Amino acid sequence: MSWEFETDEVFQAELDWIDAFVRTEVEPVDQLVSDPYDVGDLLRNELIRPLQRAVKQRGLWACHLSPRLGGRGYGQLKLALMNEILGRSSSGPIVFGCQAPDSGNAEILAHFGTEDLKHRYLEPLLDGAIVSCFSMTEPQGGTDPTQFRTRAELDGDHWVVNGEKWFSSNARYAAFLIVMVVTDPDAPPHRRLSALVVPADTPGVEIVRNVGAPGEPVGEGTHAYIRYHDVHVPADHMLGQPGEGFLVAQTRLGGGRIHHAMRTVARVRWAFDAMCQRALSRTTTRGERLADQQMVQEMIADSWIEIEQFRLLVLRTAWKIDRYEDYQLVRADISAVKAAMPKVYHDVAARALQLHGSIGVSNEMPFGDMVIDSFRMGLADGATEIHKVTLARQILGRYEPTEDLFPSYHVPRARHEARERLGEVLERAERTDAAERARP
Repeated sequence: MSWEFETDEVFQAELDWIDAFVRTEVEPVDQLVSDPYDVGDLLRNELIRPLQRAVKQRGLWACHLSPRLGGRGYGQLKLALMNEILGRSSSGPIVFGCQAPDSGNAEILAHFGTEDLKHRYLEPLLDGAIVSCFSMTEPQGGTDPTQFRTRAELDGDHWVVNGEKWFSSNARYAAFLIVMVVTDPDAPPHRRLSALVVPADTPGVEIVRNVGAPGEPVGEGTHAYIRYHDVHVPADHMLGQPGEGFLVAQTRLGGGRIHHAMRTVARVRWAFDAMCQRALSRTTTRGERLADQQMVQEMIADSWIEIEQFRLLVLRTAWKIDRYEDYQLVRADISAVKAAMPKVYHDVAARALQLHGSIGVSNEMPFGDMVIDSFRMGLADGATEIHKVTLARQILGRYEPTEDLFPSYHVPRARHEARERLGEVLERAERTDAAERARP
């Protein structure tokens, strides 16, 4: 049996290179590029494409993909350790070809797409020439697939799509959208949906408006409110078979949640480092260092504990995915990761903001954005509450109820059962004790 908390030397060398490369080459780009997903931005391309070429030369491009698709076929544990570094930079995932939602979209295109779809969309997506969108959430039903209303009806050799989608990230830059549609409203809830590849320039695809985070100008965000009006999509643009949309979606979500979590670890660690530096650098009105105040020390200690606990949970979950190669067997662990993530993110970012005082709440620091982003992470890929319900059901399924009046762990019952099982030993000990007492 072996149980290690160390990375092998060969892969650690790669992680060291990634860490230095992101720190010296990628993070400065974040200060100059308005949106790393905007492949039409000339400055973005001038800055990011040379970095992408360097990553490809190093052999670290799109490592989540199999070698057949140009990746390294890394398992979830290695990908988690990579994303723990890449998450420090908004441009990092793009530079390494593993950004959401494109990484997941590439996976399902590779698994379910026709050869024509792979040629038209998967190849340029893997090359970093285009970006994509996963259009699932709806205004009235959120991310609950049983509540979706966007319909696709077969008309000859085309599907005709009508409906509305909400929060379709990066739609304004996407070359294509993977749209979740209802193809059989009378089927069981998880067999109603199908997934369609919709070219972004198809007539009838209307971005009603782009939605941003709090503080961004109205209409300037990257999360689109989309209306699909009589959008004609060729029948062979369906991923998988009719009714398999839920299966297609789940193919991309398990690993994606782990990547999100490790990128969150990176962001939270950045906030923690800033908190520690601030505590050592500033004084109170009485001239005492913040670092010497017990309440500040408590904030730092709590933050460190929460980060390390969360990180170990994520890494163990990634290890279990690699070990079992079956997301269903690790479903509870993935839900636990997803449920824990927004709280750790929020609490550490909020403490960092508090310790920075007035500059912490200003737009010259990212802490306010991080606090807001923690709420987004509590909704993306399924709300926290849903994942807690999933986790609880999985856990409770491992236990059996009792029909007895008192539970099996009731102390008088446990003592009686112990006496029944070990009665001879007890009687022998009692006789020996009595004999000893009887001696003059």
